[in-house]
Amino acid sequence: MSARILVAEDDPKQANLVRVYLEREGHSVLLVGDGRGALDQCRARRPDLVVLDVMMPVVDGLDVCRILRAESDIPVLLLTARTTEEDMLLGLDIGADDYLTKPYSPRELAARVRALLRRARVVSADKRAVLRVGELEVDAGRFEVRVGGRPVALTAKEFGILEVLAGEPGRAFTRAQIIDRAFGFDHFVLERTVDAHVMNLRRKIEDDVAEPRYVQTVYGRGYRLAEPEPEPAATPTPEGTPGASR
Repeated sequence: MSARILVAEDDPKQANLVRVYLEREGHSVLLVGDGRGALDQCRARRPDLVVLDVMMPVVDGLDVCRILRAESDIPVLLLTARTTEEDMLLGLDIGADDYLTKPYSPRELAARVRALLRRARVVSADKRAVLRVGELEVDAGRFEVRVGGRPVALTAKEFGILEVLAGEPGRAFTRAQIIDRAFGFDHFVLERTVDAHVMNLRRKIEDDVAEPRYVQTVYGRGYRLAEPEPEPAATPTPEGTPGASR
């Protein structure tokens, strides 16, 4: 599963260590040392994934993540020395797909990259049908979501949550079940993390986040996707009228 990965890290020693581990995995790695360079290279090279340090010169990592998320659905793995739960939730709330605190094991970073790339890969189209709920369309085979025909850019984790819910419309999933099915390898995910991603998802697909039509809260349980409306039954043609069989 080789990929083009952009590593934005202003510490050259740390950046090279990450590069070595990711290249051992077979990836092509590009290093940049500041936030402006990260934005420029993302726009020019369109990497498959970005490993993004939070504390960087020129433009910090959080602002880079905000801008990237407004422009694309490139998976973003944040690296930071900030260790509080609030810092983690802030990073996820602005659109990061994963969050790794320093000091970290390069092997764990490589494993998280593998997990993000797996979730971001397109699922074989012949294995998944397009699910339609009202004006919402979830096409897992193409990794696409549309509302009213308009494409919606989701992060890998937002899409993962929606894909889990869309797998069984109407079923209420607990946060723990969503974590297990959508996030895969990630022992640091908290149930509040699911809530942050769901809020971001609703902002993108719902007309009114206070009264969600699609991703619904099941109090005391978790979340579910509304069931598709049944197709209207065909009206039989009365005998003796035009179009009736004779």
